[in-house]
Amino acid sequence: MHWLLGREKKEEEARFGIGLGLSSESLPQVAATMFSCVGCFWVLLSSALVAVCSFSFISPAWIVKDQLRGGHQHQHHGSKDSVSFGLLWHCSESLDHMYRCYTFGGLGKFAEIPSSSWQTSAVLCSGGCALLAVSSLLAIITIFLPGGGCERRICTLAGYMQMASVFIMATGLLVYPFGLNSSLVRSFCGDADIYYAGECQIGWGYMLAIVGVMLTVFLPFFAKYAPKEQLSPTPLPTLL
Repeated sequence: MHWLLGREKKEEEARFGIGLGLSSESLPQVAATMFSCVGCFWVLLSSALVAVCSFSFISPAWIVKDQLRGGHQHQHHGSKDSVSFGLLWHCSESLDHMYRCYTFGGLGKFAEIPSSSWQTSAVLCSGGCALLAVSSLLAIITIFLPGGGCERRICTLAGYMQMASVFIMATGLLVYPFGLNSSLVRSFCGDADIYYAGECQIGWGYMLAIVGVMLTVFLPFFAKYAPKEQLSPTPLPTLL
């Protein structure tokens, strides 16, 4: 009985291939060269997250302070109404009410970032983002590769790189608030301390970086199922 069912299934597959103008020998080749839906989604998500992480890490709005209101607030640095800090930039409102941004100490002066915690965070975040960009490039390459061992190895390598980038960038985000007790931040944000921004608040740049890292957690999972040919596909659970 099982033999008859297997024979009928093979005949249906052969008729399906003939109806499409394909021989039974060419079907595996076509399946090996077709784009994987999971692989395409993995590539698109990887590229989008590289853009999100890059944009958030160069953003100057990790810690922000809105314009002061009220008479008692003007007792503390009334000329420094609006200010924001990022990894490498800080912005403030000038006397002519123009919002200008500057790098810490100028370009090429990494040592002048006001906190060693921010220096460490800048290295970790930029390194993790660069690693994510390389893995995204590998993911794009896999689209044009035929299904096989080479494609699986590249997907596996890219998945491990994305997993490492998650840990590196997450560590950088956790280290950044340790720099809130620096003298520069205190001069604008009042009684700021580690993981406490004082009169300032968390900006959209830092929140965007957190969201980007949280979404990057899913990339290694998609990398596992991105290859066009699966050696041992996981069967779907049968609900009875």
